[in-house]
Amino acid sequence: MVNSCRECENCLAGEEQYCLKGNIGTYASVDRDGTVTQGGYSTHVVVVEDFVLRVPESIPFEAAAPLLCAGITTYSPLSHWEAGPGKRVAVVGLGGLGHMAVKFAHAMGAEVTVLSQTLSKKEDGLRLGADHYYATRDEATFTELASSFDLIVNTVSAPLDLDAYLGLLRRNGTMVNVGAPAEALPLHVFTLFGGRRSFAGSGIGGIRETQEMLDFCAEKGIASEVEVVSASQINEAYERVLASDVRYRFVIDASTFES
Repeated sequence: MVNSCRECENCLAGEEQYCLKGNIGTYASVDRDGTVTQGGYSTHVVVVEDFVLRVPESIPFEAAAPLLCAGITTYSPLSHWEAGPGKRVAVVGLGGLGHMAVKFAHAMGAEVTVLSQTLSKKEDGLRLGADHYYATRDEATFTELASSFDLIVNTVSAPLDLDAYLGLLRRNGTMVNVGAPAEALPLHVFTLFGGRRSFAGSGIGGIRETQEMLDFCAEKGIASEVEVVSASQINEAYERVLASDVRYRFVIDASTFES
């Protein structure tokens, strides 16, 4: 996000991502002056000072880059729904978003559980800060964990049995989605009635909160787990993303682009 109207109630509240006139994305968006944003493919960028962020010196740029997407996307809901000591948080999926959600929730002091299809990434999940790791392909998982969590952060884009996952929430619990499935998901509202459960969504974060997230990362020693690739490896990296063969974010070295 590189701009917004900066006048509506959401912008004035520091929630520019929810600008009522539409925020301007880092790439493939039309800015207020009519130019198309090109993101990391730009050779030069004119920056609106209100949207400048300070990356703490302790965070390498390559590890900081995904924080401005996957990082703030998961930090924001965890902060908003007050993940912390005494709270039980489940993270659905351990990918680019999920690995950051685990790191943040752990650093905030919550008891963290990863819910993934299989146990193939269990060792990684525990290393990143999870206290527990369950396979969702095992139907017993949903019986064992029924009414267990204050907050579930769903980071996957694949379709889910929402009723099954909502059944894992405690009274007044919330399931928040940051993954974006291509198709609409069915939901039976009666699942929400039992225990006054909530089903929510969250999109990136405002500039003030993004700076807060970066400072939190510096304080807690948090960074994205990345693999740096050159421009010549972009197609290969894309194929590996489709094959779920990345732990956990690719970062392109912009110095390798041809001038």
